[in-house]
Amino acid sequence: MPNSSQSKPRRIRRRSPVILILILLIWSLILGWGLAQAVEKPQSAEIGTVDVVSGNLQLAQQTYLQNCATCHIGIPPAALPTQTWRELLRDSQHYGATLTPLVEPERSLVWTYLRTFSRQALEDERIPYRFGESKPFKLLHPKVEISRSISLSSCATCHPGTNQYNFRKLTPDWENAP
Repeated sequence: MPNSSQSKPRRIRRRSPVILILILLIWSLILGWGLAQAVEKPQSAEIGTVDVVSGNLQLAQQTYLQNCATCHIGIPPAALPTQTWRELLRDSQHYGATLTPLVEPERSLVWTYLRTFSRQALEDERIPYRFGESKPFKLLHPKVEISRSISLSSCATCHPGTNQYNFRKLTPDWENAP
C-alpha cells in the first residue's frame, strides 16, 4: 500500500513560448494604439499659417503676432531676410513710428521664430527694409504685376485671410490663376 505521506511527483507543465510571445505582441499593440490616441492631434483640412510651426515654436509665433500683428498684419518671416528682421528688432524707429523695444523673454522668442523661418540674404543682395523690395516676396509672387507701391493693407486684396495669418487662402480671382 502506498504511503500517503509520499505523494506523486508533480508534473511541471511548461507553457509554450509562442503563447507568451502572442500575449506580449497583443499587449504591445494595445499599448501603442492607446499612446497614439493620447498624443495624436486632429488634422485640420487647411494649414492656415504660412509656416507649419512645431510645438516648441508655437509660443514664439504667438508672441510675434501679439507684438507685431496688432498694429499691422503679421508679415511672414520668409518675406524678409534674417538680417532685416534683426535690424527691425533692434531699431526703435519702426517705419516712422517710435516703438518701445521688446524686452526679454519676448524679444528672444520673436527672434527665434523670425530667424527660424527667414533666410540669410545673399552676399551681393541689398538688404531690403520694405517687403515689396525683397527677393523672397518677388519669388513668392511670380505672376503678380505690381504697378504701385505695396502696403501691408494691400495684402488683403489677394489674401483675404491675412487677419488670421493665413496667406495660403487666395481670393477666387487668384485661386485659379495660371
